[in-house]
Amino acid sequence: MSLLEVDSIDAYYGESHILRDLSLTVEEGEICALLGRNGAGKTTTLRSISGAKPPTVEEGTVQFKGDDITGMHADDVAMQGISLVPEERRVFANLTVAENLEIADVSRNASNTWRRRLTSTGQSMSTDQVYDDFPRLRERKTQIAGTLSGGEQQMLAIARALKQSTDLLLLDEPYEGLAPQIVDDVESAIERINDQGVTILLVEQNAAAAINIADRAYVVDQGATVFRGSADELRADEQTREQYLGV
Repeated sequence: MSLLEVDSIDAYYGESHILRDLSLTVEEGEICALLGRNGAGKTTTLRSISGAKPPTVEEGTVQFKGDDITGMHADDVAMQGISLVPEERRVFANLTVAENLEIADVSRNASNTWRRRLTSTGQSMSTDQVYDDFPRLRERKTQIAGTLSGGEQQMLAIARALKQSTDLLLLDEPYEGLAPQIVDDVESAIERINDQGVTILLVEQNAAAAINIADRAYVVDQGATVFRGSADELRADEQTREQYLGV
């Protein structure tokens, strides 16, 4: 059984049919990339999984560790061990880096449900561990988050998610708007996190960067899966890359 199984979902926002019979799996311990052009349905797929601004799923199921989480509220999905870093990053701009991470600790321990969840195998990183993975955040821990660069805010958003009990990390466009050197820094951090046992589903328009670190990849177009295979197979499939990714 795969860690995550999305099985033939059809999803709508109002009358707009966004996902069409879309299926994918994510295996424990891997980095899986979900790729496609803008508007292809990538973010809607993450929202269908995470419960954040969810579309209406009229057909199909989403299963995590064998449990049906289709249509589950975002808070309940998080308690299962799924953490989402949204495209907008959403750091607390008026608080320091350290205070942003402290808030993650508070939310993690806010209920008895969270305490029960922490007995699972999900990764819940200490502040020191987070700073080890993101040394730039340690250097800026007293800095107001809203004054950080885009790359540093992305690192903070990922670090905050890892303060929860995380089995599966959903990353929505983590490279968006970043300079190439900063993309390399974020990419290295994602690989370190994965090496520590966190499974990652990575949504990206920067296909070349995503394929560089992914084990497997899916390509979606107009809400449907048009490619599934290893990252090496996608690198070799010039037609798919040109037609659906523009690379």
